[in-house]
Amino acid sequence: MPKKVVPEGARRRRRPTKTGVVLSEQLIVTTALRMLREHGGEGLTARRLGAALGADPSTLYRYFRGMDELILAVGDELIGRALRGWGATDDWRADLRELGLRIHAAYLAHPQAAVLTASRVSGRANEIAADEAVLGVLHRAGFPVREAVRVYHCFIDQTLAFAALDAAALALPEAARRADEAVWQATYARLPATTHPHIAPAARHLVAEMNVSAYPAALDMLIASAASELARPG
Repeated sequence: MPKKVVPEGARRRRRPTKTGVVLSEQLIVTTALRMLREHGGEGLTARRLGAALGADPSTLYRYFRGMDELILAVGDELIGRALRGWGATDDWRADLRELGLRIHAAYLAHPQAAVLTASRVSGRANEIAADEAVLGVLHRAGFPVREAVRVYHCFIDQTLAFAALDAAALALPEAARRADEAVWQATYARLPATTHPHIAPAARHLVAEMNVSAYPAALDMLIASAASELARPG
């Protein structure tokens, strides 16, 4: 016979843990985010998370089927934070830009978590809400459904790709990150025009540009391209 499914409410622990708190999915996700920030992805284990919550590690499996499901919930939490306070206006370009910047910023606020989650698809509530919001913006702009999906695809992949790239840099040990940043000044700015005729005249601009995220500029390019297509006759 198929195994009887236990109702979700019955799986929840109502007795306080040793630290005096009552476990919830939200508390576990919030604690996991803190542990990722402090210890990185390798430091997030059921044993350590249970210790931080004052609970037996096995208790966590009342809420999540495994650590991978918890990671998906962490990613969904970041998207939820990006959506808080956002509301559509009558300017689709401004709305799309704000959504992109919010999602990018939410991931960069937790770079260790972003590295683990930016490439994942969870199908959870906040992810679905974000997809609905973006498609809604494009629908109100006047994009046909097929074109709206194409723009959405480019928009969300670009946003998450930059989030993963920028978060990976932020997640580096500080010494390594500073060393990478210094290369533009220490190496590229000193290349002579005789051997590098294209890099040399661009060097000061490279120094100014390459240690900051290109995401806002890339987002503006994407929106401008989408607006151009929307305005094209036929």
